[in-house]
Amino acid sequence: MYLFPQFSAKQQSKNVVYLISAKDSLEKFNFSKEQKSFLEDALKEDDLVQINNYDATTTFCNVKDLIQDSNKEKLRHLGYRVYESTKKSCVDLQIESSFPLAVELFSEGFSLGSYRFNKYFTDKKKIKLKRIYTTNKSANLTRLLSIVDATIWARDLVNEPVSYLTAPQLAKEIATKCKGTSISVEILGKSKIKALKMGGLLAVNLGSVDPPTFTIIEYKGAKNKKPIVLVGKGVVYDTGGLSLKPTKGSMDLMKCDMAGAAMMAATVVAAEKLKLPLHIIALIPATDNRPGGNAYTPGDVITMYDGTTIEVLNTDAEGRMILADALSYAKKFKPELVIDAATLTGAAAAAIGPHASIAMGNAPQKEFDLLNKAGFASHDRIVQFPFWEEYLEPMKSTIADMKNVGGSYGGMITAGKFLEHFTDYPYIHIDIAGPAFLEAKDSYRGLGGTGVGVRLLVEFLSRK
Repeated sequence: MYLFPQFSAKQQSKNVVYLISAKDSLEKFNFSKEQKSFLEDALKEDDLVQINNYDATTTFCNVKDLIQDSNKEKLRHLGYRVYESTKKSCVDLQIESSFPLAVELFSEGFSLGSYRFNKYFTDKKKIKLKRIYTTNKSANLTRLLSIVDATIWARDLVNEPVSYLTAPQLAKEIATKCKGTSISVEILGKSKIKALKMGGLLAVNLGSVDPPTFTIIEYKGAKNKKPIVLVGKGVVYDTGGLSLKPTKGSMDLMKCDMAGAAMMAATVVAAEKLKLPLHIIALIPATDNRPGGNAYTPGDVITMYDGTTIEVLNTDAEGRMILADALSYAKKFKPELVIDAATLTGAAAAAIGPHASIAMGNAPQKEFDLLNKAGFASHDRIVQFPFWEEYLEPMKSTIADMKNVGGSYGGMITAGKFLEHFTDYPYIHIDIAGPAFLEAKDSYRGLGGTGVGVRLLVEFLSRK
């Protein structure tokens, strides 16, 4: 659940937020000299000033220079701050500004900040604030709603526990979300996955009582163009398998290990709503990783979908096993570009924390430059890491074609080089392990699943 502004030709609320660009904007308000002086001084100290007048709240936000991306992010944070300060005191709220971009960015932070995953609370905390409006008809709220809604859906998927969101249920959720749209969804069950000999996906699934799924999502916004293929890791829960994770601070968060799948599915949903003139296919291999049943073991040799043999040395390096099958499968589409996303390595989270995702690959540098620009515009940022051949050396095995783990250093890169083996097209790998799930609330990114990567890829695809 979340709040989103509606366009209204007339002001609907007495609780108003004014997004102003400079102190001379105060001239149009009916303030006394003393009131205006107070506001001017207050806005020098803080970009947000709130005045409570018994039955109404008036808020002023200094939007400053909208050209710089850093100031755009400040506007998103202002939106979140206003939501937090008004959610318990106001029933409705009016956002007013002569700057359409200010309304959009403020609303983005406000709406994402208002998100709550409260499905499992028996006593849901009541929020008084129910409606928000704006009279700025130039603000592109339709586009923004598509992006926010897709991000919120991705968050919902990540926040769901595996007691509900099994691999078959994830596939079902995707099919339900895409019903009634121009997106086609094909779900491959276990028998079809066996027939295709997707050895990586089948191996990881051996310890589970739930069957794996492989979901193909297709949006044809452009009929004759080579597709852009998005691949998302769908490990709906990861115990580490027989290479068992510690419970505290690791396994207890592992419902989020399908954040890559949520990111890619939500991106296609947003692209279809925005009618982007692109042909996009998303591939979602999904399973949980458990130590039960006939679970695959360290020392096993697995034959993958493309025939490559893999010596398994760590069953907790399962994400690359299922992604490798999907990346091999992507070859059949002769793609223009393939991007995968996964909560793949603790090394990525350790390297840069929760503030950005790590990207690497063999795609032309212009693709990374565009992705980087999209990241700064959306503040869903990436950091490009090297992708040198030396990082493939630790993946070589003495009894099979490759191992599924490398050495002690550069784990996020050796994992990426492992995945590259299964490609024959321009390729970008995004490790979202750091920002995918937050244990402490962080402004409009919230608590828990963040929906990372959705806004990044929608911006990237829109610029293409």
